[in-house]
Amino acid sequence: MKVGYIGLGIMGKPMAKNILKAGFPMVVYNRSQAAVDELVEEGAQRASNPKEVAESVDVIFTNLPDSPDVEKVIFGEQGILQGTHSGLIFVDNSTIKPLVARKIAAAFEEKGVLSLDAPVSGGDIGAINGTLAIMVGGPGEALQKVMPIFNAIGKTITHVGDSGAGQIAKAANQIMVAAQMVAMGELLIFSQKAGADPQKVIQAIQNGAAQCWTLDNKPPRLFAGNRNPGFKAGLQAKDLNIVMESSHEFGVPLPMTAVNFQLYQAMLQNNMAELDNSAVIAIIEKLANTTLDT
Repeated sequence: MKVGYIGLGIMGKPMAKNILKAGFPMVVYNRSQAAVDELVEEGAQRASNPKEVAESVDVIFTNLPDSPDVEKVIFGEQGILQGTHSGLIFVDNSTIKPLVARKIAAAFEEKGVLSLDAPVSGGDIGAINGTLAIMVGGPGEALQKVMPIFNAIGKTITHVGDSGAGQIAKAANQIMVAAQMVAMGELLIFSQKAGADPQKVIQAIQNGAAQCWTLDNKPPRLFAGNRNPGFKAGLQAKDLNIVMESSHEFGVPLPMTAVNFQLYQAMLQNNMAELDNSAVIAIIEKLANTTLDT
């Protein structure tokens, strides 16, 4: 299978590299040409627009920041829909609204194209190592065909259900991720201000009932003063906005997620969008009038 990949950011570039390393011929497109140049040096072909990518591949992936970005690449001038052909499969690794994913699936279905919404979790480390969790919505027939490609980028691939179900799972994932990041920030600042060593507190609790991915991976970076992404706080805020808008659309109250959403909005207002999502601790620091010792 020849693979197209559109969107070579923090997540998309290492994912595309792993697909290329697995032996799949690749065509790439990205607004920033530096990432394209890097993939071309490793053997990929360059395309000048999304339509050109779609015309020349068997499977086309997108990995873009938000719903409007994906819609533009699909429906816009020189977009993917203009380059569809028999046998093409579309896969979206972006995190977007479930209802938009269903709209996109319907548009491809009209063209006779199978499509999957397949957002991922695992951050830049998982993208680099090829160990992402992939949450898939869409027809099982399409998933079966692209599974060899998924195996190059992910460790856990789950078929959640019909179109949109992958994005529902990702929204649920981001509810939990935000809760963990905020809780970690609170427990670290609480421990320090109450007079205990936060690093010792982490050692004491991370193998008990509080154990989670966040406590396993983020504290060493924070204790080292490293708040670089990772997964950008601005994208976490975007994902929580998707969660909150979807909660209104589906009629689901999410009181604690609403609070966490406001904390990430506070990060945006304090020019912290480019920091890691664990840097939400900075908002807790401001509220507590202290800083984490590093």
